Amino acid sequence: MGTKHFLTLLDLSNADLLAIVQRAMQLKRQPEQARGLPQKTLGLIFEKSSTRTRVAFEVAMTQLGGTALFLTAADSQLGRGEPIEDTARVLSRMVDCIAIRTFEHAKLERFAEYSTVPVINALSDDFHPCQLLADMQTFMEHRGAITGKSVAWIGDGNNMCQSYINAAVAFDFELRIACPPGYEPSAELIEKHGDRVTLMSSPATAVANVDLVVTDVWASMGQEAEQAKRRASFADYQVNSSLMELANSRALFMHCLPAHRGEEVSAEIVDAKDSVVWDEAENRLHSQKALLEYLVSR
Repeated sequence: MGTKHFLTLLDLSNADLLAIVQRAMQLKRQPEQARGLPQKTLGLIFEKSSTRTRVAFEVAMTQLGGTALFLTAADSQLGRGEPIEDTARVLSRMVDCIAIRTFEHAKLERFAEYSTVPVINALSDDFHPCQLLADMQTFMEHRGAITGKSVAWIGDGNNMCQSYINAAVAFDFELRIACPPGYEPSAELIEKHGDRVTLMSSPATAVANVDLVVTDVWASMGQEAEQAKRRASFADYQVNSSLMELANSRALFMHCLPAHRGEEVSAEIVDAKDSVVWDEAENRLHSQKALLEYLVSR
């Protein structure tokens, strides 16, 4: 059996993704049921800063009986120009799984090509699949199966948006994306998955009667210089009470955090009763524990 990587949601079968989410829900209720990864080591290579992703992976490995080893680019030979292929060859002889948080998605793909242990996308500029496992878990805990439901993505067509496109395919729901012109997700992704995804410019149209509303910051890491320009472009794309009132009366609100209250989302929505952002954040731990169990126990 070849090495299984997790660079996007579509690297795993729909059945396996659902099984991981269901396992995460079980591990949350019954942490003692974990199969455990004693004497296993997870290597973490982060070129982008992190709170939830790093803490979730490190705590997950601790609770599974293993160890996590954290490296920034400056801590490794990658920061001094060692070829990615060489780092992959060396580290995969020493650790049992590698999670990478980086900018270029192609760097992840190249690393995985030369790694003999599973490689996890802990975030790239194109995709953030680990977050989607937590989001799917959170929805299922609060509202049951997401199959056949409708989801509105409001804001930037970024890595989270593109992972929601993949999730719509993998978990079989309708996705409506409202972005200002020039900030759309990959046209190739939209075209490929047009049976699940609709791109529009109006947030109100996108949110009408949906079961879940999701947003993210207007300027992601590496885009800080564009902050002022993006704030002007996205001014009409804030998720607030007026917008949420157009959704299904039981609609949930999600945000991968950190949230910029008063920009992409108003403060009252972050703290509203149908906001599940804190459960969503906690579920990074449980879903990543289930993912590690799946990949490393194979």
